[in-house]
Amino acid sequence: MRVEELRLGEIIAEDIFANTQYPIIYKNTKINHEHLRIFEMFNLKKILIYKGKKSESITEEQSGEEATTITLPKYTSFETYYYDGIVQLKKEFGNWQAGAKIDITKVRGIIIPLIEKVLEDRSYLFDLNSYSNPKDYLYHHCIATGLIASIIAKKLGHDRGNIIQIAIAGMLADSGMSKVSPRIRDKQSALTEVEFAEVRKHPYYSYLLVKDLPAVKEVMKVAIYQHHERLNGSGYPKGEKMGSITSFAQIIAVADVFHAMTSERLYRLKQSPFKVIEMIKEEEFGKFDVQIVQALVDIVVDLPIGTKIELSNLELGEVMFINKYAPTRPLVRLITSGEIIDLAMNRNFYISRVITKE
Repeated sequence: MRVEELRLGEIIAEDIFANTQYPIIYKNTKINHEHLRIFEMFNLKKILIYKGKKSESITEEQSGEEATTITLPKYTSFETYYYDGIVQLKKEFGNWQAGAKIDITKVRGIIIPLIEKVLEDRSYLFDLNSYSNPKDYLYHHCIATGLIASIIAKKLGHDRGNIIQIAIAGMLADSGMSKVSPRIRDKQSALTEVEFAEVRKHPYYSYLLVKDLPAVKEVMKVAIYQHHERLNGSGYPKGEKMGSITSFAQIIAVADVFHAMTSERLYRLKQSPFKVIEMIKEEEFGKFDVQIVQALVDIVVDLPIGTKIELSNLELGEVMFINKYAPTRPLVRLITSGEIIDLAMNRNFYISRVITKE
């Protein structure tokens, strides 16, 4: 049946794939508004359904909706997908907090269209910290961590199936925060020792939420549980060390830390991605897999010649040359004066942001 003719409550007759290893929607699923939105996102034109078969559990209210063909919303920009995803994720968090299980179809519907966009154009990476805000940081962090993890996984050469899986795992890594008391989770002052101990349980809570999801690989479930472990044993919840922590957990860990450090929080201003890269390489040395950190470095610093940037002194410039020995500190030309500055030599300044929109 053509998508525009579908009605709520009809039953899908086959697993639906969209260049993915796993179905985006499974056979025998009852069509709801979320599925219609997913069909639009993936530009699906026809769907195989059971002829004349409807779910017996449809309520009278729902059957009234079935009589009307749904007009699908038109989504175009990454930003629109992103903010729509934040709204949807907030609803899901509320459901998890109330005891509901994770609806993996909804999770995939949020993250997969965004994955498609960032893998096509990684410059969206530089906008993620500007979308976030302290009040809704947790929801922004979940989606951004998943997206950054997917870019890293692609850089490391993983196949498309694993890229999508790591993005979903990154997005769900902090789902367990829904089980932490809002009084602690949303606290604006410093946490007490007892409160921080409760926050440190969230990887375990996240694991409990995902452990029975067949659409998430077992290795990704382990990665969710381990995403706050560190190679030197300084992490949690078990203080695992190198050799016991999976590479997928390390990808999520690096993505998690990168977004956290570049975003504005209730207690900290956002920081430049280039400055954060330097901090991860220097101050956090020994905690993360060097190969994974290097993949993130390569992603961030691989700026085409002529890329517009803003320096920490608010001067605008453009990239002239990338120094392979100091990749976060290229040679830049100031727009106003034409002066050439070697940031590797002038340590007083650094790139505060990449200008992706004129």
